[in-house]
Amino acid sequence: MESWFTNLREYFPAREMKNENHMKQLFRDKSHAYKLEESSQHTMIYFEKPQYVFIDYVLIESTARGTGLGSRLMHQLKKKGKLVLAEVDPISEEDPASAKRVKFYETNGFKKAPSIHYVRKHPDTGERSEMDIFYWSPVPVSEQYVLEQMRDAYEEVHAYSMEEHYDSTPQTAEEVLKTLEESNSRR
Repeated sequence: MESWFTNLREYFPAREMKNENHMKQLFRDKSHAYKLEESSQHTMIYFEKPQYVFIDYVLIESTARGTGLGSRLMHQLKKKGKLVLAEVDPISEEDPASAKRVKFYETNGFKKAPSIHYVRKHPDTGERSEMDIFYWSPVPVSEQYVLEQMRDAYEEVHAYSMEEHYDSTPQTAEEVLKTLEESNSRR
């Protein structure tokens, strides 16, 4: 098992993790766009297209938290001059670190897209995962634009070759990512 994968698996809950073979296939098949940056203090995996950067995973080791490393990584992505997207756990009492993660993104200029509803069923565990979408952009963008780019990122990254790695058909981007208005009208 690769050290970067072990680090991610130890930190992130199973409902948020891809399996290692799925990630390796993304690195292999989309090597021009799916990138890994790592050091002894961090692991960051992101997917880049001309119109956006999608942060798939970012992990700062506990010994490096509070040193500004995470902010430097966000600055590095923002310097690309395009929309930067992130899925962030909603603040919850069960996960005290969730408030710190939200504050980290907000401190780094990211905005929450409150009109976007993200609910996904993990293909392996079957667990339901609800996330908030945060974004940074060098120019004003609508939440509809953010939604469209997130749907593209979902198809390009999460749903890519899912059948090969999980023996399940992926949910469509439209099932996972909706406006709150769409979510409320289907209840």
